[in-house]
Amino acid sequence: MTLILPSCYLAPIPHYAAMLQQGGARIEQYDNYVKQTFRNRCIITGPNGPQTLTIPVEKPSTHKCLMRDLRISEHGNWRHLHWNALESSYGKSPFFEYYADDLRPFYTERRYPFLCEFNLQLTHTLLQLLDIEAEIELTDHYMQADLQQWAEPSMLRELPYPTYYQVFAQRNGFQSHLSILDLLFNMGPESVLVLMSNNYDCEA
Repeated sequence: MTLILPSCYLAPIPHYAAMLQQGGARIEQYDNYVKQTFRNRCIITGPNGPQTLTIPVEKPSTHKCLMRDLRISEHGNWRHLHWNALESSYGKSPFFEYYADDLRPFYTERRYPFLCEFNLQLTHTLLQLLDIEAEIELTDHYMQADLQQWAEPSMLRELPYPTYYQVFAQRNGFQSHLSILDLLFNMGPESVLVLMSNNYDCEA
C-alpha cells in the first residue's frame, strides 16, 4: 500500500512514525490549501510552553488554491523569527547543535518559493537526520490522502503519542503532539526508537 499524506510544515511525530512504518509516502500536492492546519504551521515547546510557528503565504487569486500552487510570502522576516524561536526553545536541548547546521539553510536561504516544495525538501532532510530509509515524493495527480485529517491539529490530538525526554518537562509537564523537531532535538539518534514504539492505523 502506498501511504498518501498531506503536505505539512515540520509535521508532528505521527507522520514520521507512519512513514517509517510504511517505508515511505506520497505527499498530496493537488489538494486545496486549508488555513489553520499543519500545512503551513507547526507547534514547538520552550520554557514558556507550546508555541505555534506559521509560514506566511501569498493570498491566492481564487477562492481555492491547490497546495502545489501556493507560494510562500517573504513578508515579516518569518525565516529569521522561526529560527530564533527554535534556538530559544531548543538551544539547550541535547542535540540542537548536532543538527542545527543541516536545518539552518531552510531559514537563511530562499531556495523554495512554493510551500509544498519547501515542506517536501524539509521532510527529506529530517528523514535523513532521523536515519529513516523512506521513499518520499509528491503526487502527480490528485489522490485522496489516507490520513488527510492528520493536517488538522484537533484531529491529531486523538492519536496515541509516545513519551520521551523533554528539556522543559519538569517546568511545564510533558507536551504531546509537537513537531518532529521536538523529538529530534531532545532524543537525537534514539528518535527512531521512539517512532518505532508507536504503530498507527494508516488505513483509518
